[in-house]
Amino acid sequence: MSLRKGCHPGGTSSSLGPQLLATVFDGGRRRAAVAQAEANYDATVAAYRESVLDAFQAVEDNLAALRILADEATQQRAATEAAERSLALTRNRYNAGIATYLEVITAQNAAYVNERNAVDLRVRQMIASVNLIRALGGGWQAGELPAGGAVASR
Repeated sequence: MSLRKGCHPGGTSSSLGPQLLATVFDGGRRRAAVAQAEANYDATVAAYRESVLDAFQAVEDNLAALRILADEATQQRAATEAAERSLALTRNRYNAGIATYLEVITAQNAAYVNERNAVDLRVRQMIASVNLIRALGGGWQAGELPAGGAVASR
């Protein structure tokens, strides 16, 4: 192909010129499209960064909750053991005729309240553990769970 053939009205360069000029002088549409794409990218990165920070915050919150609940559980165990010792002493005093039955019932009530608080605390620990697993992206499928009776018996 020679240069002379390309300059004729039916040649390639005569139809290429207007297309090239239309592409170069497109009124800034390409520049605007690039700016729009960059803005979309920046927005997507910002949203991703925010979701990552939220996930880290959720993990930290649940780890802190588990630490606090572990400390509470230690204190609750001590309180429950003290209430049970008090109940045993009160029963011994009652059997020896030194204490009234009202004192036994009061000690029993204190022991039951402490046991119930320990159970409530254990439930809160389990919920915090599940929330931590969820915050870490874990989970389980319904088919992986034991049957309803098996969960209740554990």
